[in-house]
Amino acid sequence: MPELSKEELDHYVRAGRVAQGALKHGVRLIKPGASMRETLDAVEEYIRKRGCEPAFPAQSCTNDIAAHYCPTEQDDVVYKETDLVKLDVGVHSDGHIGDNATTVSLDGKYDDLIAGVKEALDAAERLLRPGCTPDDTGAAIQSALEARGFRPVRNLTGHGLARYTVHTEPTMPNYASGERGALREGQVIAIEPFGTTGSAGMIYNAPSPTVFSQAGQAPVRSPYARAAYDIVKRYNGLPFTTRWITRELGGRGLLGLNELRRARMLTEYPPLKEKSGGIVAQHEHTFLITKTGYRRLTDDD
Repeated sequence: MPELSKEELDHYVRAGRVAQGALKHGVRLIKPGASMRETLDAVEEYIRKRGCEPAFPAQSCTNDIAAHYCPTEQDDVVYKETDLVKLDVGVHSDGHIGDNATTVSLDGKYDDLIAGVKEALDAAERLLRPGCTPDDTGAAIQSALEARGFRPVRNLTGHGLARYTVHTEPTMPNYASGERGALREGQVIAIEPFGTTGSAGMIYNAPSPTVFSQAGQAPVRSPYARAAYDIVKRYNGLPFTTRWITRELGGRGLLGLNELRRARMLTEYPPLKEKSGGIVAQHEHTFLITKTGYRRLTDDD
């Protein structure tokens, strides 16, 4: 794999630092009674004020929802004092992505689960170097979670990152999967252990997606679909959320998005829920594999 140029590395470092700052900013806003939509808007504003853009809409999932929840403009959901809250933030600088996430237990009930996913990420991080395999890091994640009595979520994984691409090779499972493809110098990867109290350790697609990305092109007839598509193209294939469209187009945006969905021009990312109703926690950082080890990119210092 070719070595990153200085310009590419500078973009990755910038995206990672802004992503970590935005994540910490969002965590400070997560309190009982706070609006989820306003919290995520504030995270995205933080990113844009620092000259970057969201690599995907900031997402906040509670309790048994593991990923991909984004409120609409009309969604008035607020955090409850019993919620376990995930916050997932991605940032890009000229398409180069920093991706990180963390979890907050508002009543402290699930602090042990949070400690478990953080320990799992630490265990995987210690192994990172050229030649390390996804099976190595997955086994470390699984062992750390099971030592605390929790399960890894087996059908959610970490992933490689590329320019304007949030999910690419390699896949980084959260259990000993047997995947032996060795990591190589120059790869940028996100490792994100998901741990659960549930007996299944698996997620499923829930209804009503609000996160999408462009999947292709096709003729569209209505002016609503054309207007929505013009906005979608701005994201260069990166994910977006419904309220980004409706804030520009109002109700016409929903009509346009529905037509694009019918034309199969969008990939949908529905909310992901744990199959047995277990509580799910997440922790994530982005890393560059170097010649002798790694560099954590989602740092703010």
